[in-house]
Amino acid sequence: MVEFGTRGFSAGSLNVIASQAGIAKGSLFQYFEDKLDFYVTICEHVASEIEQAVISTLRPDAGLFDNLRHIVEQWMRYFREHPIERRIAYASLHEIEPDVRAIVRAVPNAHHKAALQPLISAAAAQGQLRPDVDERMLLSMTTIVLRHLNSGPFDPAGDVGIPMHELSDSAVNRWALAYVDVLEAAFAA
Repeated sequence: MVEFGTRGFSAGSLNVIASQAGIAKGSLFQYFEDKLDFYVTICEHVASEIEQAVISTLRPDAGLFDNLRHIVEQWMRYFREHPIERRIAYASLHEIEPDVRAIVRAVPNAHHKAALQPLISAAAAQGQLRPDVDERMLLSMTTIVLRHLNSGPFDPAGDVGIPMHELSDSAVNRWALAYVDVLEAAFAA
């Protein structure tokens, strides 16, 4: 995870991974078909860990936007406490090889959709959203916010408008929650 999180798939070295693990490189292929299978497995593990940490704490009685605020708070906490996982999530979204990027982006995309779509659909059914809201747009915008929040606060080049990496955790949380306020203003009934 450290190697791929630091260098991404393209530059990540199986030789380094095997050396750090104290095993022969060929031993890796007892468990994985190839380098991409290894990387996708790591991305799946990280996406599952994030989903478990963030989504498992939702309150069923809360409205959509309150739950989105909770998701953002848990998201920020998780990435502060798990820098290696944050780097894997970032690397999987910013892979330079287009074919690899399509494969590895599918992993968090599937997790985001599985976790968020039921919340959005329930909110629409309960009248929490404007009638003209396209649920796909809200899912897309929410995902964009979450993707931004896995890098913006932690990278000097992560946010063009708000220098989140220079701010305190509480100030970053206020800005992160403000994104949900914007989503609510745009989509809520």
